[in-house]
Amino acid sequence: MEIYTDGPTLVLSGDFDVRSTWEVRSAIYEHLDGHDQDVVLDLSQVTTIDMTALRVLAVATRYATGRGQHLMLRGCCPAVRRMLHLSRLIRVLEVERSAATA
Repeated sequence: MEIYTDGPTLVLSGDFDVRSTWEVRSAIYEHLDGHDQDVVLDLSQVTTIDMTALRVLAVATRYATGRGQHLMLRGCCPAVRRMLHLSRLIRVLEVERSAATA
């Protein structure tokens, strides 16, 4: 898992699973604590995600909301969107709508 920042955006790349959740969790919380504005989590380069990772995102969303911020997911590939729907966390997490391609 690679993590880098681009202003208020935190970009993840690779497999987001149980092996990387501690690293990602720490990065998300540090990023939220370092910004007063809303934070975007770019998942466009995430190849796989598991339930442990989704739980980390749900708890981080609750944390952000408690601070008056929003945590928005951007660039969710079909596999990530499928897991969001199967877990029903699509109801809890904010996912940026992507423009439909013709």
